Amino acid sequence: MELYFLGTNAGVPTLQRNVTSIGLRMLDERRALWLFDCGEGTQHQILSSPLKLSKLEKIFITHLHGDHVFGLPGLLSSRAYQGGTTPLTVYGPPGTERMISTTMELSQSRVNYDLNIVEHTGGVLFEDDSFIVEAALLEHRIDSYGYRITEKDRPGSLDPAKLAEYGLKPGPLFGRLKRGEIITLDNGDSLRPEDVLGAPKRGMVITILGDTRPCDNVQPLSINADVLVHEATFMHDLADTAHEYYHSTSKQAAEAARAANVGQLIMTHFSSRYKDEDQLQPLLEEAQSVFPNTRLANEHQLIPVVHRKQES
Repeated sequence: MELYFLGTNAGVPTLQRNVTSIGLRMLDERRALWLFDCGEGTQHQILSSPLKLSKLEKIFITHLHGDHVFGLPGLLSSRAYQGGTTPLTVYGPPGTERMISTTMELSQSRVNYDLNIVEHTGGVLFEDDSFIVEAALLEHRIDSYGYRITEKDRPGSLDPAKLAEYGLKPGPLFGRLKRGEIITLDNGDSLRPEDVLGAPKRGMVITILGDTRPCDNVQPLSINADVLVHEATFMHDLADTAHEYYHSTSKQAAEAARAANVGQLIMTHFSSRYKDEDQLQPLLEEAQSVFPNTRLANEHQLIPVVHRKQES
């Protein structure tokens, strides 16, 4: 899986950064794109990216402030013109359906794909054979949610030496073993998958938070995540301002990452007062003094999701 940041600014776009949107690209069997928030100009940012709207499967909205949703009606309307005809589900807080349906109705916009809108107040939102997505309420001026995406463990690799011991050659039986099925050999013996499979491959855990100041739900959403995406609107010298406007500082983001034992912290949602890379560098240094494996989200940069180091 890979994260792709389409917008990293807070409030309004600037010449250097667009407002919030994050793509999560699955590269293996699923080959799908999930989007987290959709600020103004997101579809234009996608045109300059390797992301494809035709692969877009789900959109998760953290909250209904404009810098996180004003790009949504345009993207939904344009998706079909970019090859998107498969069903699309939008998850968001109460009010998401009214916002989308009102905009589409008044603009007489039409979509030629199944558009499903799921409003939620947290909990398990989605589960299939590969993923679980959970949400929990954060602390912002309006209801804002964080999302925890858990990839389920996958079967281990088939062991060629063990397969050879049983006289098995590549074919349909390999697939059945990988799917966890017990097979019958030519001699009538049963072969269990665990007899020829290596250890299961641990799935990834990614946590993406909406706007928030420090609150209780950050840790359960983030605990032991491989990657935590956390807002860092201000440096810590503006902690009072951050608290007043229900945001977090770079130091607070790092403290959350350290407390939750995450693998990597990616900071985003920067105030417009930090206009360029040089002005963002102090935020990075401040966070790294608390949690060294921290990086800034740079727009139009793919960041591979890697496993955090396990404690021995």
